[in-house]
Amino acid sequence: MSMGVSQKHKRAELAYWVGQPFWGQGFATEAARRIIQFGFEDLDLNRIFAAAMTKNPGSYKIMRKIGMKEEGTFPQHVLKWGVYEDLVFYGMVKSDYLREGLLS
Repeated sequence: MSMGVSQKHKRAELAYWVGQPFWGQGFATEAARRIIQFGFEDLDLNRIFAAAMTKNPGSYKIMRKIGMKEEGTFPQHVLKWGVYEDLVFYGMVKSDYLREGLLS
């Protein structure tokens, strides 16, 4: 898990990678949920976003589980192993986090 933070804009990008032996055990969801909490409550961020390749539904299902909303797809946004891949972006703003009662 990592979070790239822009203090100027009070936003951060959430990123994660989970090894295949650990898929489906809820580790990424729990860690992402805690990172979101840390970002809004401790770092006082206003926005957190994340992206995943559209062919990786496991990744963006985590984003949905932690309350992020789909914001759009960027066609052929990254070049990975010689193939252009589409990215789907998800995000959340602090007011939605508070409204959804996700505050600890």
